[in-house]
Amino acid sequence: MAMTLDDLRRLDPKKIGSWPILPKLAVLLLVLVAIVGASWYFDWDDQMARIEAKATEEQGLRKTFLTKKSEAINLPAYQKQLEDIEKQFGALLKQLPGKSEMDALLTDINQAGLGRGLQFELFKPAGGETRQDFYAELPITIKISGSYHDIGAFASDISKLSRIVTLNNIALSTAKGSGSGLVLDATARTFRYLDDEEIAAQRKAASPKGKKK
Repeated sequence: MAMTLDDLRRLDPKKIGSWPILPKLAVLLLVLVAIVGASWYFDWDDQMARIEAKATEEQGLRKTFLTKKSEAINLPAYQKQLEDIEKQFGALLKQLPGKSEMDALLTDINQAGLGRGLQFELFKPAGGETRQDFYAELPITIKISGSYHDIGAFASDISKLSRIVTLNNIALSTAKGSGSGLVLDATARTFRYLDDEEIAAQRKAASPKGKKK
C-alpha cells in the first residue's frame, strides 16, 4: 500500500527502526549521499588533486625517459656526427695560414695578378687585423688595371688558392686613356688562425679580470 503525505508526517524520527521499508530506504539513501558528499568535500577532493598532480608528474617523467632513451640509442650517431664536424673544422682550419705564412699568401695574391698581366696600382693592408675567437682577418686594399678577361681570370685564380681569400667591395671602372682597359678596386680579405699564445692572450683580455685596469 502506498503511503500518503499524512502517513509520512506521522512517522516518529526517534523510532526509525519501526518505520515501513520505503521510508527507511529513503533515509538510508539520504545518509549515504550526505556521507559521500562530506567525504568528497573534506578528503577525496584533495586526494584527487594529488592524484592528478602525480599523473602529470608521471607523464613528464615518461617524456624525459623517452627523450633520454632516444638520445642513448642515437648516441653513436651523434658521436659520429661530432667526429665528422671536427674533421671538417680541421680541414677548414688548414685553409687558414699561420702568422709565418701570411707573407707567402700575400705574395700568392700578388703573383696571381702579375701572372694574368695585370698592373697593380695599389696593394696595401687597409688597417690592422681584426681578431675573432680563433682567427684574425686582414683586409687589403687593391687596385689593378687590365682587360676584362684578365681581371675575371684573376678573380677566379683567387678563389682557387689553397688558402681562404675573398674579394669584397668590388668596383669596376674604365681605365683613363684606354678604350678597353678596366680598373678593379676591391678589398681582399685574408684570414689566419691565431696561435696558442694569441688565443690565450685574447681570452685573458676578454675575461672580467683581464678587463680590469
